[in-house]
Amino acid sequence: MAQRLNRTLPLLIALCLPVMADSGIAQTFPTKPIRIIVPFTPGGANDIIARVVSQRLAEPLGQQVIVENRGGAGGAIGAEMVARAPADGYTLLLANPGPNAINPLLQPKTPYDPIKDFSMITLMAVSPQVLVIHPSLPVRSAKDLVSLARSKPGQINYGSSGTGAITHLAMELFKARTKTDMVHIPYKGANISLTELMGGQVSTMFAALGSISSMLGSNKVKAIGVAANERTPLLPGVPTIAESGIPDFEVMNWFGIVGPASMPRTVVDRLNQAINRVVQSPDSRKKFASLGFLPRGTTPEELERHIKAELARWSGVIKSQGIKAE
Repeated sequence: MAQRLNRTLPLLIALCLPVMADSGIAQTFPTKPIRIIVPFTPGGANDIIARVVSQRLAEPLGQQVIVENRGGAGGAIGAEMVARAPADGYTLLLANPGPNAINPLLQPKTPYDPIKDFSMITLMAVSPQVLVIHPSLPVRSAKDLVSLARSKPGQINYGSSGTGAITHLAMELFKARTKTDMVHIPYKGANISLTELMGGQVSTMFAALGSISSMLGSNKVKAIGVAANERTPLLPGVPTIAESGIPDFEVMNWFGIVGPASMPRTVVDRLNQAINRVVQSPDSRKKFASLGFLPRGTTPEELERHIKAELARWSGVIKSQGIKAE
C-alpha cells in the first residue's frame, strides 16, 4: 500500500500543480498595467470604444489599462503583435471584422490564425451597418433600390471604405441576395467615402451607424434600411432591410477583446467579468448609445462562435462575388 502511494503521489502532485498555479495567477492578476492594442490609427470607432472601456476598467481590475495604436496592413500588424505576445493577459487586442474575420480570408499569407492564435474574452459591442443613399437617388426604401438597380444594371454605383472592408462586403452580400448589379467605387477610409456620398459622386453605400448619425439631419444623406434583424433603438424610424423583403439580412460592425492563445482560463474569466461589468454599466451603455454602439458582453465561447460564423459568412461572399485583395 505504501509503495503504491509512493508511486502515485508524484503523479497526483504533477496533475495538481497546473491547477494550483492557475489559481494563484487568478488571485494576483493583474499586478501591472494592461495594454489594449488597437490595430488601427487613432480616431476611428475601434479607437474610441477601446478608450471608453479602458478608462472604466481601472476600478474593477485595480490597474491602469493603456490603449496603444498599432495600425497598418488592415489591422494585421496589431493583430499579429498580440498573437505573438506572452499569454499572460497583459497584452490584449481590440478585435473587429477586418483583422479577425475578413483579412485572413482575403490575404492567404496573413501571419496568424483568427481562431487558433487567440484566446477569446468577450464581444463588447456591435453597430449595425446602415444602407444610405444620396437624396438625389429616387428611392425611399431598400426594396425601391433593388427595383431601380434591376432596371438599370451596372448603372448605379456604390462607395465603400476600401476593397474587403465590411462596407464593401455588406453591399456585395446585398447584391448577391437581391441579384442586382451595382458598380463598386472603393475609397481609402470611411470618411472619404461618406464625403463622396454627400457630394453625389456615389449614389449609395453601407456605413456604420455611428459614422452617419450626425449626417442624417443634413439632407445630404438619407438612411433607407438597417442591416439588423430588428429595428435599432438608436435609429427607430428607419426600417430593417428585412422589412423590405430581404429576410435575415444582418451585417454588424463588432468590437471584441481577445488575447494571445493559451491564456490561463482563470485570467480569461477575470478579464471577461471585469470588461462585461464595464460594458453593461449604465454609464457605458449611455456612452455607447451616443456613439452608435449597442452594448453586449458575452462569454468567451459566444465570441468564438460569433467569429467562426463571421468567417463562414464572409468566405461565402468573397468566393461567390469573386472578390480579390487589392
